[in-house]
Amino acid sequence: MSNESSKAEHEQVDVAVEGEILSGVEGEVRTDEASLMDELTQANFRVEELEQALAESQAKVEEQKDSVTRAAASEANIRRRAAQDVEKAHKFALEKFANELLPVIDNMERALQGTDAEAEATKAIYEGVELTLKSFVGTVDKFGLKVVDPIGEAFNPEHHQAIGMQPSPEFPANTVMMVMQKGYILNDRLLRPAMVMVSQGGGSVDTQA
Repeated sequence: MSNESSKAEHEQVDVAVEGEILSGVEGEVRTDEASLMDELTQANFRVEELEQALAESQAKVEEQKDSVTRAAASEANIRRRAAQDVEKAHKFALEKFANELLPVIDNMERALQGTDAEAEATKAIYEGVELTLKSFVGTVDKFGLKVVDPIGEAFNPEHHQAIGMQPSPEFPANTVMMVMQKGYILNDRLLRPAMVMVSQGGGSVDTQA
């Protein structure tokens, strides 16, 4: 009986040892699992922090891009307005000066009208004034000054100023039949309208009182 008792005791000891070993292993596993969960939790928190930081950085980048875009658009608008102002200044800087020249042109044309181109006494004067006028008009034309001499054209209230209307068998109704004073345009801007007489169409002028 002593051998059987000893064997039973050994078996009990082995079971106890195995139980302790298993218990220790299970404890270590639980400890490892808890440690792993802590690490995963911390990693998740870190990922969330990084995602939030990334979102904030992206928002700042978008805000800065928007600011840069607005600044570039504003600069482009300023440059465009400045270029337009410079262009206008170049086009119309001569406007006041050109207005002062118009009476000179008018007087030279009147001199031609009052001079006989065929008479020996005035022929040289006529040719000299005519040459000077052509040269003068050609010079101002280079700076954008254009003559408005609309005889035979349809009446245009934007460029013509009617001083009266008369019946005329030679001109259709609402047509410029006579130009009393030429008009002038400087770079598409009207300096002075042409003073004109407008036709009422076919018929004769009634001269009876």
